[in-house]
Amino acid sequence: MAYAYADTKAVQVLTTSTTDEHGNAIDVEGFVIPIIVPLSEVGELLGAYDPASSTSPVVAYSRPLARVILDALKQAAEAP
Repeated sequence: MAYAYADTKAVQVLTTSTTDEHGNAIDVEGFVIPIIVPLSEVGELLGAYDPASSTSPVVAYSRPLARVILDALKQAAEAP
């Protein structure tokens, strides 16, 4: 089951100055990969996620998400 999708046509290389999820400053050039999580999947994904646990989420959730991101990154990085 797909828990998320990457909008591979919208991947861009940008220089950004922002903050991360912990409030740390980010000033970097990198790939921006739009990820779409269907509203129907949000409850299941968040229900299986425990931010206090270093082993969360389980592989059944994390591997498909990682593959979506890495497949989009690979496609963008290898584009002419």
